[in-house]
Amino acid sequence: MSSPAPPASAAGADSGPGGHAVWLVLLAAAGAYALTMGVRQAMGLYLSSLNTATGLGIASVSLAFAFGQLWWGLTQPFAGAVADRIGAGRVVFAGVVLVVVGTVITPWMTTTWGLILAIGVLGAGGSGMAGPSVLMAASTRLVPPGLRGMATGIVNAGGSFGQFAMAPIAIGLTASMGWAASMQWLGLLVLLGLPAAWVLKGNARALAAAAASGGVALTLRQALGQALATPSYNLLAIGFLVCGFHVAFLATHLPGVIESCGMPPAVAGWALALIGLFNIVGSLLMGWAVGRWRMKSLLSLLYAVRGLAVLAFLLAPKTPVVILAFAAVMGVTFLSTVPPTAGLVAKMFGPANMAMLFGVLLLAHQVGGFFGAYLGGEVFQATGSYDGVWYIDMALAAGAALVHLPIREAPPLHCLAPA
Repeated sequence: MSSPAPPASAAGADSGPGGHAVWLVLLAAAGAYALTMGVRQAMGLYLSSLNTATGLGIASVSLAFAFGQLWWGLTQPFAGAVADRIGAGRVVFAGVVLVVVGTVITPWMTTTWGLILAIGVLGAGGSGMAGPSVLMAASTRLVPPGLRGMATGIVNAGGSFGQFAMAPIAIGLTASMGWAASMQWLGLLVLLGLPAAWVLKGNARALAAAAASGGVALTLRQALGQALATPSYNLLAIGFLVCGFHVAFLATHLPGVIESCGMPPAVAGWALALIGLFNIVGSLLMGWAVGRWRMKSLLSLLYAVRGLAVLAFLLAPKTPVVILAFAAVMGVTFLSTVPPTAGLVAKMFGPANMAMLFGVLLLAHQVGGFFGAYLGGEVFQATGSYDGVWYIDMALAAGAALVHLPIREAPPLHCLAPA
């Protein structure tokens, strides 16, 4: 059995004259991702303040952030499966509301379990529901196959722009009104993502049109079983796990790394902002590149560059210029892995169950994210340095660069080629 992709007529059913609604969908998806990802990535700026206010210790606070990494991933397959069946709009609406609630109540939490609930369950879970598996799949269904890579690049760039914009906003709000009010106002900004839920509510119609076209769609269990029986899909999961380790460690602990070098918080804020800014460039370039070069080769290149950049950073003197240059290089590779990874899922299995299948990969990504966030705090508390985690990160990057080479980009032999 195979999962038929929506035909061109179905894919464009919601596009309207001139296809202007397709761009509206892309802007809505990118905007929602900018808000949820931006707030989520800015939370690392509050780690030190949370530690001081609660007195729980860096390791305990890091545990809440690490749980958030894992929970964000756990929501992806389930949110994706629901969106694959009923459309993305309702899922995005619920996600935005949960992000707002979790972020607003975080300053009132004084225990580890309270922080896990606010940051790890509500905030991270909501961000996962209004996250890449749902938003990218919604966008992918409404564009021609040749533009899917660019669509995922645009949505991914939205998340990068959110990180670029939210970090300076968080720093400015903290300077003017304190960290607690700053975090709460940042959470309320996510309410601006609610209109995206209305724009994306029609995506279920494209799926329904595909189902009515005469093909037989796979059930969720069949689609997942088919993917897990595909070695290339499992190799993608391994590589994405490494990506999660790297991204979570940077997002959670880069401010701490900079603080341990004796630099002011403003340097940390601008470093996170530069990661976001340059990831916009990296995401758009990668969205363009996936239609021109092998996606597995692009992924190998990204992981190799990460490992070399970390090595150069460890050997270089720690100055603001070096920190910001390192942040810029990391930004180009930060989430640029997403367009080729999502593109490979769509190429191998088609778009019908893409949100769920890509969500499973994001779960693997966040398993790595859990260890990146948690080990960062544990290693620093035990040794007073982050160097041990950097060495682990370099070894994992080298392994990820190699593990993508055997991937087959063609549809698996046990299923028909998706349209």
